[in-house]
Amino acid sequence: MLGDPNTHFVPTEYRVLGKLPELFLMNDGKEVQTQADWEIRRKEMLETAVTLQYGTMPPKPEFLDVEALYLSKNWSTYRITTGKRDVPISFIMRVSRPLMLEKNARFPVIVDGDGCFSTFYNHEFVNVPLETGIGIALFDRTEIVSDVRENGRCGGLYDVYPEYTFGALGAWAWGYSRCVDALLKLDLVDPDWIVFSGLSRGAKTAMLAGVLDERAVIVNPQQSCAGSCSCYRTTMQGTDENGVLKRSEELSDLLDKFAFWMGEGMQDYASDPASLPFDAHFLKALIAPRTLLVGEGIHDIWANPLGSWQTSMAAKEAFAFLGVEENLLWYFRDGGHRHTPEDMRMLVNLILHKKNGTPLSNEFFRRPFDEPELLFEKKYTK
Repeated sequence: MLGDPNTHFVPTEYRVLGKLPELFLMNDGKEVQTQADWEIRRKEMLETAVTLQYGTMPPKPEFLDVEALYLSKNWSTYRITTGKRDVPISFIMRVSRPLMLEKNARFPVIVDGDGCFSTFYNHEFVNVPLETGIGIALFDRTEIVSDVRENGRCGGLYDVYPEYTFGALGAWAWGYSRCVDALLKLDLVDPDWIVFSGLSRGAKTAMLAGVLDERAVIVNPQQSCAGSCSCYRTTMQGTDENGVLKRSEELSDLLDKFAFWMGEGMQDYASDPASLPFDAHFLKALIAPRTLLVGEGIHDIWANPLGSWQTSMAAKEAFAFLGVEENLLWYFRDGGHRHTPEDMRMLVNLILHKKNGTPLSNEFFRRPFDEPELLFEKKYTK
C-alpha cells in the first residue's frame, strides 16, 4: 500500500561524503544566468552525467522495420528490426491498447523495457493504465544486450556498434527510442503522450532513455538505486520492511557486480565517489523542462531513499530556473524493492493530471523522515 501519513522512518545511519557539484556553474567558471547559458551548461552536464557515467551512446539506426507477428484488440506483438543494414538487430515489442478504446484511436503509452520481469504478467498491475485509457509498449531489454556479467561486451548491439563505449544501460536505453520509432511508424500512439518507466536496473535504463530522447514527455524511474537517481555522495543504513538492518548501495558495489552496465571511466572513481564531477541531480535536471516522477520505497534501503530525495531537491533548482518547478515530482511508499500496482497508480494519476487536469494524489511529496541538511545552496526553489 501507499504510505501511512503517520509513518515516520528513522535511518540508523546517514553519512555525507561531500556537497553536491554545482548545477549552475559552467566549466569556464561562469554562472548560468540565461536560457542560452543553460543550454551550454546542459551540454556540459551530458558529457559527465551521461558520457562519463554510461559511455558513448549508440547512434540512431540506419533503418527500422516493424513486422506484425500477432494482432488482437488486447496484446499485439511486433518484431522490430533495426541498426545497420549490414549488421541488423531485432527484438520483440508487445503493445496493449487501452480497454474500451475506439478503433484506430491514438492513445497515450507507457514504454517499459522490463519485459524480462514477471511484474507485467500481473493483471492487477497492467490493468491500472489500461482501464484509464493509457496503453503499454513492453519490450525485453535483454534481447538487445544480455544482462549476464560473464558475457561481457559481446553480442547484440555491441556487435552492431563496436566503435562506441556504451555499457548495457546505454544499449537498453537505445531500445526505448527504437520502440518509440516503431510506435510512431505504426501510427498507434499519441506522440504528445509518450512516457518512459522501469524498475531498478530498468529504472536506470528508463532514466537514461528519458534524458536522451526528448519525445518522452514524462520519465518515471522507480527505485533506481546507485548509478542513476540515488546519490553517490550519501550512504545510509536502516531497517527494511521485515525489520532487518540493511545499508544502501554504493558505487563500489555497483562496479563490483555490474561494471558492464556502466561507462569504463567510472572505475576511476570507485574508491572516491565524492570526487565525481556530477551526481544524480545532474541526470534529473537534464529531464527539465519535461516532467520527472521519481518513485521510491521507504524501506528499500539499498536504493538509498534519502539520497534520492537529496538529488531530487537539488535537481528541482533547474526545474525552477526554467519556470517548471511543478514538473519534478516524487513520492515514497511503504515497502521494499518491487514495482507495485500502487506505483503504477501514481504514474497514471500524474499522466491524467497533466493530460486532463485530474487532481494530483495527496501521496506526492509526503516525506516520511526528518529533513536532512541540504547538500546544495537554494537559489530558485521556494
